[in-house]
Amino acid sequence: MKHGKSWLPAHILAWAYAALLVVPLYYLLASAFKTNEEIFANPFSLPTSFSFGNFGTAFESADLGLAVVNSALVTFFSLALTLALAIPAAFAIARSTGRLGAFVEKVFSLGFLIPTFAALFPTFLLAAATGLFHTRLFMVLFLPATAMPLSVVILVQFMRTIPKEMEEAARIDGASTFGVLRHVYTPMCMPGIATVLLLNFLTFWNEYLYSLVIIGPDPSQRTVQVALPTLKSLTGTDYGVLTAGTVLTLVPVWAVYTVLQKRMQQALVSGAVKM
Repeated sequence: MKHGKSWLPAHILAWAYAALLVVPLYYLLASAFKTNEEIFANPFSLPTSFSFGNFGTAFESADLGLAVVNSALVTFFSLALTLALAIPAAFAIARSTGRLGAFVEKVFSLGFLIPTFAALFPTFLLAAATGLFHTRLFMVLFLPATAMPLSVVILVQFMRTIPKEMEEAARIDGASTFGVLRHVYTPMCMPGIATVLLLNFLTFWNEYLYSLVIIGPDPSQRTVQVALPTLKSLTGTDYGVLTAGTVLTLVPVWAVYTVLQKRMQQALVSGAVKM
């Protein structure tokens, strides 16, 4: 009984924090089915009808279909390139025992010290110099560079937990260095890879500043985060349509999180990530 009372403040804080998360989500979902008048008159009441008119208007007005495709392409290829670069780099650092490996790991860690906005102007100049300004291709090449520090540091910690005997056994069976990476390290690091995928997916999908500057507002190439603000109007914003568009952009995030959450939970529970 005493133990239960001692945990009471923690339970109260946990439920209070859950309410802080649930209330805005409920407000967002409820507003997506309301008109402006209903939102302002009864912001937290249930919708009088569950018509999907706001969703259709948002989808057509901001051309969200094409924007979602653009975001999906940029995110998918950026994630693929991030893993293609981060996994071998983490493998090399994790297996290194000399000072050079430690130095390279510290160099990757320095990436956390660079503010996102600080690289905006150099990135703009680089995009213009390479002739890739206003293209999705530059974002596919740029986003993995921003994700490498976190991705490499996470994967290095996972790979260091793999017993060396596993690699030695694979070597005895005739596995090459690439074979060891493919058949030993990669399968055993799947929780870490899932963590990297999920964190970077959220970052890439929600990226706005660089997508706005580099890709621009061109409807044929803009991402969903750039298209969404176009639902605002100088004459008066329809907040029901705006919230409906926001909900549509959250669906892919929810789907990816649902698929990868178990792997990420395994990573957190195992304690393999030692930042």
